[in-house]
Amino acid sequence: MMGTDCHCHILPRDWPDLAERYGDPRWPRLEHVDACSARIMIDGDLFRSVTHQLYDIDRRLDDMDAAGVERQILSTVPVMFSYWARPTDARELCRYLNDHIAGVVREHPQRFAGLATVPLGDPDLAIAELERAITELGLAGVEIGTNIAGADLDDPRFFPFFERASELNAGVFVHPWQVIGGSRLRPSYYALYTVAMPAETAFAAAALVFGGVLERIPKLRVLFAHGGGAVPYILPRMKRGWEVWEPAREHAPEPPGNYLSRCWFDSITWDDASLELLVRRVGAQQVVLGTDYPFLMGEEAPGAMVAASAVASAEKEAILGRSWTRLFPLAGVTADVG
Repeated sequence: MMGTDCHCHILPRDWPDLAERYGDPRWPRLEHVDACSARIMIDGDLFRSVTHQLYDIDRRLDDMDAAGVERQILSTVPVMFSYWARPTDARELCRYLNDHIAGVVREHPQRFAGLATVPLGDPDLAIAELERAITELGLAGVEIGTNIAGADLDDPRFFPFFERASELNAGVFVHPWQVIGGSRLRPSYYALYTVAMPAETAFAAAALVFGGVLERIPKLRVLFAHGGGAVPYILPRMKRGWEVWEPAREHAPEPPGNYLSRCWFDSITWDDASLELLVRRVGAQQVVLGTDYPFLMGEEAPGAMVAASAVASAEKEAILGRSWTRLFPLAGVTADVG
């Protein structure tokens, strides 16, 4: 067994029809095609075709065993965030999803840990659901988007939420969603996933750094998806901007790399040189195995990119081993803080 996969998505086999309940067609629903496939539909249009790996736990366990993955950290599919909705309505879906993930973890506590989703359109409601997810459901953290209905993560409204996450010792998984791009994100280019999401992740990281969130909450545990997107490559440019523009230092008295080297990044970079650059920028102890299971952009052979890279053997062992335990100490494994 190689360790824990920290970037794995899951959905229930079904959930309430909120489009009908609230009279808004933007709510996602799952339409089953056959025993092994389904479609996520929004307003009558296909959002994404999925396989039963997304909701069939037995198939998931078989895949984990075949790949040698000891444990998965489960999180919802970002389209379910529903930050556009009334927070009281979104809370209903969040509670349903969180209860489902917690149930999977209870049935297989040695194989899974879980992350909550919360209605961040209303930070007070989000804090209440985060507290329920951590203290009552036993989840290990929370997954959030890179922006909340267009508001960046350094918006003062969200600071109490991050502060409470830190107090609860909950890891925060930042996953790109609701990227800004409009007509430039043409489906024929698949640009939402290949270009816009890496840039969106960098925007979120910059907000947390330059907005002072990581300065004011030094114990906040943050994981950025997809190897941090564009972050490793542009980090020197972020540093230069911090040096030459005084406003960039207003809320961040230390260089950007000092803050980001306290964060975590998953390993799914799709390139040896990119993974090696990430390790050089933040250290292998801040990189965790992540595959984006079970989606097309994910890694089919978990850890293969890490194993094939030129990073040192000890660094590979850290990434595929226990780096994740400091990120998600609530996941039922004593953190190795050495």
